[in-house]
Amino acid sequence: MSGTTFEGTIDWDEHWREITDGEREYSNPSEALLLDALREFLTERGPPESYADVGCGPGTAAFDVADRYPDAAVVGYDAAEPVLDANRERAAEEGAENVCFEQAILPEFDPDRQFDVVSACYVLCYVEDTERALRTLYDAVAPGGDLVLTYHNRYARAVFRKIAESPHEHLDEGDAWDPEHFADRFELVLSGESLLSYGRIHDVLGAWPQSVWSVADGAERYRAWRHNPFVFVPK
Repeated sequence: MSGTTFEGTIDWDEHWREITDGEREYSNPSEALLLDALREFLTERGPPESYADVGCGPGTAAFDVADRYPDAAVVGYDAAEPVLDANRERAAEEGAENVCFEQAILPEFDPDRQFDVVSACYVLCYVEDTERALRTLYDAVAPGGDLVLTYHNRYARAVFRKIAESPHEHLDEGDAWDPEHFADRFELVLSGESLLSYGRIHDVLGAWPQSVWSVADGAERYRAWRHNPFVFVPK
């Protein structure tokens, strides 16, 4: 891996440096798909004293948790310095003193501390060594805490292969993904390198993942929840 270019995916520095405001909205699936469920999950599990969002992008989850839990120490991690710089500017402008942003490039992740909750949403699909990433993320969870993540499974691979075969039939300018670069962006999903399952997560971490909606049952499930599960792994 060179800089923030993951093998088999895209250059995240370039992505966040060149993205338009409209594209930024589409590159932020957590706000539209996960935020309500995450809020309810944290409410039901109890207020976290510390929270880390790995692959935070524009900081949707990090800023939301910091605002809802002003006594919590919140850290957003991302590979790309341009989006980290933008998040730091926003934190300064909003006076958000309990949130900060640092660089981390999975599968390496060694924050030199542990958190009550560590989340990694829509990021493991871009990491070739997903098992190592899982272990480093779980190591950063404090005893009694939770690792919260999304992942792509074999059903997602089947769906993505259909899209990759004829991207212009499935995607247009209003979609989150550019049809011209879909296959490049999701090469690790298409090849099967970044796929996970309940069983594989258990084999790697020694703990069973559970659906976030088993706790946040009042939140609406997004359409792709079966092939892109949203789960937590207690520690």
